[in-house]
Amino acid sequence: MKGGLYFHHPACLEHDPSVHSPAHPDTPERLITLERALAEREWLGWEVRSAPGASEEQLELVHSAVHVRSVRELCAAGGGAIDQDTFVGESSYRAALHAAGGACEMTRALLAGEAEVGFCGVRPSGHHAETRRAMGFCLFNNVAVAAAVAIAELGLERVFVLDWDVHHGNGTAEIFHAREDVLFASIHQTQLFPGTGPLEDCGSGAGEGYTLNLPVPPGSQEPLWLALMDRVVLPAARAFEPELLLVSAGFDAHAEDPLADCRLQTDSFVAMAERVRELARACGVPLGVVLEGGYDRRVLAECVCAVLPVLAGAVEAPPTPIVSQPPPSDPITDRAVELLSRYWPL
Repeated sequence: MKGGLYFHHPACLEHDPSVHSPAHPDTPERLITLERALAEREWLGWEVRSAPGASEEQLELVHSAVHVRSVRELCAAGGGAIDQDTFVGESSYRAALHAAGGACEMTRALLAGEAEVGFCGVRPSGHHAETRRAMGFCLFNNVAVAAAVAIAELGLERVFVLDWDVHHGNGTAEIFHAREDVLFASIHQTQLFPGTGPLEDCGSGAGEGYTLNLPVPPGSQEPLWLALMDRVVLPAARAFEPELLLVSAGFDAHAEDPLADCRLQTDSFVAMAERVRELARACGVPLGVVLEGGYDRRVLAECVCAVLPVLAGAVEAPPTPIVSQPPPSDPITDRAVELLSRYWPL
């Protein structure tokens, strides 16, 4: 079977916010259920590798030294609450190092030509972590650290990051807000934590136009998400000419997820995976995917098991019709195209 590289580490199971918050949705069972399903399917032909720990120097490519030290010291003291949603225990710092380190090692392996696609089954998640603070279950920003390592250590000039988690990737947006070497696109639900990411926020300074925030209303279904992909995300990414594609892949926009109100189905994530795979092929660059949210354990396992073969090209996308029809028009996508076409040929 055709597969990619799957990175994980046992330390990621040791981070357990429910010790401090018994009803917390981010439990080790999310990964346990996912990896049990993958093991039953012989890992879908993917090569399983251990995720090494990131160095503090790598973390400090996107985070302040004060932030890194504060997380380390809180964990060493036994843990506790960072905010009302974010809790750590003694093992959480080690887990977070391996989560970020897995994303970095995946990036290194992909750019070394060891595979065309990789997936990091790690936790804690990362996309809410900002330069100077942890929040939203996230301690360090795994995908942002990987993108920064690709540029600072591996010599890349342009990295594209797509965030399809239902919550806005505020941390990734903040970290790269004024940079033009990372194009960041986020499709996310409005009226939902963390409440950031309006369409009008397009970046700042040298990074103006390199942040694509695409908010959708509660109840949004597949046609709107795919229209935003087809009419905004993919054209902008192609024009950017990235040397690496990274995806913050949350699966909490699924209709059965308990923390949000969008109405995607498992096939919706398959459709988005097909699109990013074809984008990577068209650009001739590798594709790395990092797990973010997804809080119905059965649905998370179902989605990842459906998406991995598509990412690896083991399941081919349907052929493009000879006479292709333009994507259907809708007010939300039309407005995004109108605003963002000042920066990109949409």
